[in-house]
Amino acid sequence: MDEVDRSILAVLERDGRISNNELAARIGLTPSPCLRRVRQLEETGVIRGYRALIDPAAVGRGLRVFAGVRLMRHTRANVMAFEEQVMELPEVIACHHITGNFDYLLQVEVADLPAYEDFHANQLAALPGVGTVNSFVIMKTLGTA
Repeated sequence: MDEVDRSILAVLERDGRISNNELAARIGLTPSPCLRRVRQLEETGVIRGYRALIDPAAVGRGLRVFAGVRLMRHTRANVMAFEEQVMELPEVIACHHITGNFDYLLQVEVADLPAYEDFHANQLAALPGVGTVNSFVIMKTLGTA
């Protein structure tokens, strides 16, 4: 990977729908070599895919919460059971296995605080092996994520 590839990635991170011609112009290549480089980045897995960023509030998920989850036991079976079931919950946008005070950090999106209370009590706390859950309600997000 060279500086041209890094330039391609920087532009695509900001605008994944940019045309190849515009991308090539921005990074100073002609369209054919630019397209070859993008395809190579896709084939090698550097570019894993493209997606739309959806406004959570527009689809009834106006409340974002980070939930720190600590498991009671860390046996392989408990970890696998938790990981399998947590990713089946549509409210869980992302699940990160982390170090520190928690075992997992979840990004959860729901309609509002009562919906999160229901999710927390009836789904998250009921997952296999969950010992404690600490919730962090997001008041404002800076940036595009």
